[in-house]
This record gives sequence, structure tokens and C-alpha cells, in this order.
Amino acid sequence: MNIAEPPKLRPVVWLGNTRKNIMAFPEEVRKLIGDELQLIQFGGIPKDAKIFKGVGSGVIEIALKYDKEAYRCIQAVQLGERIYILHAFQKKAKKGISTPKQDVDLIKQRYKEAKELESHEKTREH
Repeated sequence: MNIAEPPKLRPVVWLGNTRKNIMAFPEEVRKLIGDELQLIQFGGIPKDAKIFKGVGSGVIEIALKYDKEAYRCIQAVQLGERIYILHAFQKKAKKGISTPKQDVDLIKQRYKEAKELESHEKTREH
């Protein structure tokens, strides 16, 4: 009898204050984001995830609405084995759907940092 090997859980790397930001979200939002991150760790794509354009390849956004508020968690999922959490924030702007420039700039900066971390990790493995 051939027993299938369980899927490998991909590690999560929290950049900057992302973990602290998520811990400040309401409990229900934290649980939903946690469930969706776990799905990504096992190779799935959450229903609330969409491509976050303008930063780099493989960057996705989990966008949740809770109690009339909007919460975002941005992660890079295609840099290597790790999932890099780039930014987590409560969207404050009431008008428009675009992400504020200061948040986009921070996401770009952390994406660059994630690429460097992944590059160092790859050279360490070889």
C-alpha cells in the first residue's frame, strides 16, 4: 500500500511590523487571515486573495471587510519556499479602491528586502 506524503508546510517570514499589525486586528479578522495564510502554506489560493499589481511577480493581497472596515495582508508567495508577509494594515481611505501610495511604497521596499533575504537563503543552501 502506497501512503501519500502529507503536503509540506511552507514557512512564513514576517517583515517589519506585519505580525504586530495583524495582532492589532479584531480577532475574527486575525482568524480569517490566519486560515488563509495556512491555506497558502499548503499550496492553495484563498478565495479572498487577488494579485497585487505594480510590485513584483507572485505578490498577492488578502482583502477582508469586517464591521464596515477594510483589512489588507500583502504577501510574496513565489520567491522561493518561504511566504514573505510584506504588509498588513487597516485601509482607512473611504474613497476609491486604490491602496494609498505610502502603503504601496512600503510594500515595494519590503518586496525588495524579501528578494534579498531569499537570495541569501539560496546561496546558503548551495
